[in-house]
Amino acid sequence: MSSGVSGYAALNARVRAMYSSLLSEQEMTRLSDADDFQTLTGLLKSSIYGPYIENLKDKDLTPRRTISKIRGRLADAYFSVIHMAPGHARPLLIQLYRYFEVGNLKAILRGIVTGPTSNSESTHWEQVSDVLFPMGSLSVLPGRAMVEAGNVPAAVELLNGTRYEEVLSFAMKRYSAEQNLFPLEVAMDLGYWRQLWVEAKRLSGLDRDYALRIIGSLLDMNNLMWAIRYRVYHRLSEEELINYTLPFGYHVHDEDIRAIAAGADIPATVSRIYPDITDVNALLEDLHSGLPLLEAKLNRHLVKTCLAAFMGNPFHIGIPLAFLILTNFEIEDLTILIEARSSQLPDEKFRPYLLRAGVM
Repeated sequence: MSSGVSGYAALNARVRAMYSSLLSEQEMTRLSDADDFQTLTGLLKSSIYGPYIENLKDKDLTPRRTISKIRGRLADAYFSVIHMAPGHARPLLIQLYRYFEVGNLKAILRGIVTGPTSNSESTHWEQVSDVLFPMGSLSVLPGRAMVEAGNVPAAVELLNGTRYEEVLSFAMKRYSAEQNLFPLEVAMDLGYWRQLWVEAKRLSGLDRDYALRIIGSLLDMNNLMWAIRYRVYHRLSEEELINYTLPFGYHVHDEDIRAIAAGADIPATVSRIYPDITDVNALLEDLHSGLPLLEAKLNRHLVKTCLAAFMGNPFHIGIPLAFLILTNFEIEDLTILIEARSSQLPDEKFRPYLLRAGVM
């Protein structure tokens, strides 16, 4: 199919219309200033998210159900963008969307391991499905059958013939020995990001430039945070850390990951890769408490990269990629607000983690 102006004209118009419906800074301020969960959901009902939660009865208006419903807006955005995208751009957009399928697969396997909630009237599948992202027809997961299989090996066997068969086959050996989902989840993550990078590099011209910049920045952030967390939280060996991360990236390269694995100073490494992120030393004075704040700063850095895609020539894949990532970040902010207000967290405990604050 065509690319350039003819391939992106309709999609660009559609994406810019949807982009204009993202919550404004004033709307986000009103939502974040809500005193409690009930006030927050009332404000959401009068926003662009209203159609997604307006049919929930009061008894069903729980934080978990509300978060699940507002994610439907992101699913709708993906379907609209993928449907209108030129053919050469669709594989990358579809692979980006599969991030949520990987999340669903993790949730299904965790649900199998933890088992059903004994005091609930709903079935085990209903309990698991309640936390799944609404992927729609693009998902290949036989979710219900996997849950009803009752154990991880039987559930994974149901994925034979899907894109997850090869990814999980080797990791199942370690799962069988350790009875721990960690190697399966790492295998899924690494397989997802490898394929996403492959799809980005298959493009050409402006599409390739913007795809590598945006997807590469997203990949860099995840890979760097994996490496640091594996070392700080999990205390993995140098060899394990290298095996559980990616040997490529946009600005974060294999030598950076290997340096962290070998014990390099983490604040100095982060500052070298991201010189425009200030106060890294102070932020990571306590690595355990500072890493979530570092991740928020890296996410805000990605927000700026996405916003820059809307400047200049509009006929490239960067604009739909940026819009989808920004929409996801908006819903992540709303998720933080919903969870914070429902648990009555003080403002200083959650506001530093809002991604759009002072950026858009």
